[in-house]
Amino acid sequence: MEQRVTRARTLKGEITPPGDKSISHRALILNSIARGRAEISNFLPAADCLSTLACLQALGVEIELDRACSERSRRGKVVIHGVGKKGFVGPRDVLDAGNSGTTMRLLAGLLAAQPFVSVITGDASLRTRPMDRVIQPLSLMGADIRGRDNNTRAPLTIRGPALSGVEGGMLHGIRYRLPMASAQVKSSILLAALFATGDTIIEQPAPSRDHTERMLQAMGASIKSEGSTITLSPITDPLAPLTLRIPGDISSAAFWLMAGAIHPDARIRIMGAGTNPTRSGIIEVLQSMGASLKIENERLEGREPVADLLIESSPLEGTNIGGDLIPRVIDEIPTIALAASVASGTTVIRDAGELRVKEVDRISATVRELSKLGADIEELPDGMIIHGVAQLRGGRCHSHGDHRLAMTLGIAGLVAEGETTITDAEVVDISYPAFW
Repeated sequence: MEQRVTRARTLKGEITPPGDKSISHRALILNSIARGRAEISNFLPAADCLSTLACLQALGVEIELDRACSERSRRGKVVIHGVGKKGFVGPRDVLDAGNSGTTMRLLAGLLAAQPFVSVITGDASLRTRPMDRVIQPLSLMGADIRGRDNNTRAPLTIRGPALSGVEGGMLHGIRYRLPMASAQVKSSILLAALFATGDTIIEQPAPSRDHTERMLQAMGASIKSEGSTITLSPITDPLAPLTLRIPGDISSAAFWLMAGAIHPDARIRIMGAGTNPTRSGIIEVLQSMGASLKIENERLEGREPVADLLIESSPLEGTNIGGDLIPRVIDEIPTIALAASVASGTTVIRDAGELRVKEVDRISATVRELSKLGADIEELPDGMIIHGVAQLRGGRCHSHGDHRLAMTLGIAGLVAEGETTITDAEVVDISYPAFW
């Protein structure tokens, strides 16, 4: 599908972003481990989250979707009937994670503890992405996981400890220092640790999104965070089901934040966006660039901070982005690069080498496509250098199968002269089906 976007004369209005993708995944998985019924509202019915849902159903979890979810509207409701610690069943077929790295990595932790054999795969893109980052710590816990390319790529074959000769038929807790800040790896280990013997201690080099920890605490798990260290004890009693409303996705809201900041006549109010400090680095970046941004009506929903955000046209200035900020803005780098392209001065982004192993090489693809629109941007091994220009121009761009790049190019079209065409634009269904 091709999507054509032309420069907007004005951007004024109110938008409610879809439910947070990361929290939607975790609400499904953790409530499946609980015993009892949980109702999730504002669930994100995007392709990635539906991959997680389908895998859990194949493992014997009863999940009900309302009509809104089945039609992939902006938001919907899901009812999950958790099976408890011992209620999962061996799948009859290969599990398909689609394009979702979150699905594959988190479910690897869950599957590693089960008393059956499972195989999980994904689409061509996902099968190129590194899985050794979860295989290594899970193997230290006693898991038997085999993958392609010397156990670094999917498909993954996972044999539960009861089948692979692990003493006592259970995984064991470990102390593990993450080589990089990664919420997916951290969450995979925590899921396995729920079923293990003994405590599991995870040391983080820098903070990463903490939705898993917040949700586990709300469901009664014995988990504590002290500085950069997380300690989890295995569950003895079942987790309590958690009914919640999922906050709006700050990564989806970021596109409208940037649109409001870079358009010359804009005033956009974003309602109910999650402002978890481990995710909201985009707000810090915009503030450092001089954006006219107000945070209003701050509140808590399901132990997650939420607020309304008001963004207006702003004369942005270049900034430096790197270090511990990167894990908190990693998904927003393409749209930050767009804003930097029309800001005054120079923006330098470093320490973002993780973008090389996303759905595509997101550094290279972002540089290539924004350059087509007149951006003055150069590629670094772990980031980009962007020199602001006065005006972008329309052009023909390719999403490279990357949902975040497709949406970034769409926002670029709102401020570029002429018409901007984005090919493979349907890829936005991965995280934001109602975007266009």
